[in-house]
Amino acid sequence: MSDSESSIPLCEPFLNGNEIKYSGQAIASNWLSGGEFLNLFEQQLADFTNSRFAIGVSSGTSALHIALIIAGVEEGDLVLVPDLTFVATANAVKFLKADPILIDVKSDSWVLDLDLLNEFLESETYLENGYCYHKKTRRRIRAVVPVHLLGNMCDMERLLSIGELYHLAVIEDAACSLGSVQNGRHSGTFGIMGTISFNSNKIITTGGGGAVLTDDEQIAKKVRFLITQAKSPGIEYHHSDLGYNYRLVNPLAAIGAAQMEQLERFIAVKKKVYNFYCNELDLQADQIQRIEAGTDSNHWHFVTLVRNSRELIRFLGNNRVESRPVWLPIHELPIFSKDIYISQNNNSKIISDRGVMLPCSTSITDGQLEKVGSLVREFNRR
Repeated sequence: MSDSESSIPLCEPFLNGNEIKYSGQAIASNWLSGGEFLNLFEQQLADFTNSRFAIGVSSGTSALHIALIIAGVEEGDLVLVPDLTFVATANAVKFLKADPILIDVKSDSWVLDLDLLNEFLESETYLENGYCYHKKTRRRIRAVVPVHLLGNMCDMERLLSIGELYHLAVIEDAACSLGSVQNGRHSGTFGIMGTISFNSNKIITTGGGGAVLTDDEQIAKKVRFLITQAKSPGIEYHHSDLGYNYRLVNPLAAIGAAQMEQLERFIAVKKKVYNFYCNELDLQADQIQRIEAGTDSNHWHFVTLVRNSRELIRFLGNNRVESRPVWLPIHELPIFSKDIYISQNNNSKIISDRGVMLPCSTSITDGQLEKVGSLVREFNRR
């Protein structure tokens, strides 16, 4: 057994279905930019999520970028974003020369703190001409982007009510929550748009890729228009708007189509991993993410909070087990250090400092789980 085979990866893709077959067929068809597998993959996504439209794009980040454009975010605007998320969420706001208002997360569920959000909007904003404005800077707040962190979801019905009251577009960052459901509705289908990522560590992958979900036909048409360089119909190269080359290509969509055939099984594995760690590591309630009421999480990634997180990561690494810390809070990153951060207890910092991501690949074996569990227990006894 080689060194790489004996190590336990953090979260690797599992290409054990028709990925080679379908991608080979896509290449053989000579349809690369578009084709039957792109159409199939988009339909699979729409059917699975009960969304009217699913549009494949080049990445989860490009999905967010396009969604914010269509929501009307412009230069100088503000967008409400959780402080604890992967940087892409906030980067997409900066792409438009807008800035995020960073809202702290809840201490137990680690998702957008709606009490804190509502308090901020009540006390620090005003409505004028159908828009919400920040009192201190007089800048327009155009949208709110909830992030379904690790597969968990904030109370989306309440967030939609807040968004309606303050005239905010709700765009879901569902990058890692494909398969999560809240009160019978799939993640990514509550707001005017939802965005998904198919990066190699997500629950299904196309290598690189993403999607925009929406029930609005006009929005779907606008997405397709903008991701194909805003080219008007016909043979002439007429471009009536600023466009982007954000299409998902057919061979990658073929991989996605094969992955979709296995999605239900992948979700079952993620839940098995979650239950194993919860049961076998003897974790206290405050060491794991509390799942919000009504939410059936896909448990994309397992994170536990420990006081000496970096020591545990080093210990696991020395025993050939890959683990990672949780993302740094957005407000601590240099490019966002001057942006508004709303917090009472700095929960995002506490979770970031203490959080450890444990192996959770959909290909993980019982033996590998047992090894990780044994090593964590050994570390805790030291």
